[in-house]
Amino acid sequence: MKINKTALYILLALIVVAALYRIIPGRPYGFAPQIAMALFGGAVIKDKKLAFALPLLSMVLSDALFELLYYAGISPMWGFYEGQLTNYILFALLTVLGFFIKELNVISIAAASLAAPTVYFLISNFMVWLSATGGLQRPKTFNGLMMCFADGLPFYKNSIAGTLFFSALFFGGYYLIKQYLLKPRLA
Repeated sequence: MKINKTALYILLALIVVAALYRIIPGRPYGFAPQIAMALFGGAVIKDKKLAFALPLLSMVLSDALFELLYYAGISPMWGFYEGQLTNYILFALLTVLGFFIKELNVISIAAASLAAPTVYFLISNFMVWLSATGGLQRPKTFNGLMMCFADGLPFYKNSIAGTLFFSALFFGGYYLIKQYLLKPRLA
């Protein structure tokens, strides 16, 4: 994707809309666009800085909004927490996964959309279990790790569904824009 002024405005709007979507009350936890944004950015945006910025800026913006809502007494969930940097690093890793989508077809996008939330689930739950305060104080044993993974299964299921949905939206929208809006029309 060549970044011109219009494309940049679209990306900025996407960041803001995704951040706002993430803070909607009642939304199933894990059903969010950020993993799909990371894959999309890595696969489509040639400027690597922008590819990484797409999901990370959306995460930072939504975390800041969560923090404001928490301090205003509107939301029970805070935005910034111990281990947040690890979360951002994981999203950068997911953007790198997007670099490996060489052909923008249904099979490669679907495979990446299943792999990315799985990588995120495995690493993030392992890190939660490993932390001193995380993992619902699960014991630092193999059984404790399995309990921590079990604790995250509802999020994982929603994460897969959200990533598949938003990947279809982003990559499908990109395909349609390329096919029908950016192609020169014959008179």
